[in-house]
Amino acid sequence: MIIKTSELETVCGITSILPENEFPEIAFAGKSNVGKSSLINSLLNRKNLARTSSQPGKTQTINFYKVNREFYFVDLPGYGYAAVSQEIKAKWGKMIEIYLKKSKQLRVIFLLIDIRHDPSANDKQMFDWIVSNGFTPVIIATKLDKIKRSEQVRKLKAVKTGLGAEKCTVIPFSAVTKQGREEILNLIESVIAEDTESADDDSSVQGDQADNE
Repeated sequence: MIIKTSELETVCGITSILPENEFPEIAFAGKSNVGKSSLINSLLNRKNLARTSSQPGKTQTINFYKVNREFYFVDLPGYGYAAVSQEIKAKWGKMIEIYLKKSKQLRVIFLLIDIRHDPSANDKQMFDWIVSNGFTPVIIATKLDKIKRSEQVRKLKAVKTGLGAEKCTVIPFSAVTKQGREEILNLIESVIAEDTESADDDSSVQGDQADNE
């Protein structure tokens, strides 16, 4: 997949109404400071479109990035940051819950996990939450460059086991070396292509029905 255009189109806060987009949505969820902004910037081949911060928990909105004028990247608020109050955490959780339940265009969710550490209770809760809403997340094991090559297999297994995600696709990723970038983009491309084919089939069926009337 070649990324030609990308722009931040919509920012939704706690009291905002979610947009009713016409194009497929690809969502990204993950703990604060897991590298979500770095992943999105890497995929879009942009440096600072998705803002990175040295202060975890800064992303307090749902951000919609329109890509190639044909689909969206949806950056969900980071979770699990200890310095944030329980009240704010609850509001962020509610935002994510509303999005998962109400979005009509959500096609796939990438759940980011720091490969250096076993999944936390918050990571497991988010994984279970996504599954309970009818989605099978694709796991992105971030910060691959921070561990030795000899540790990769063991760490990836720990991620799968910790989440209970043995049947899920897990892609190791590094924003530094770009390892995993093409694999993620290829997966997104296949999802968009499948969605387009499905839409074309629906249009064909509707056309046939109209002809028979």
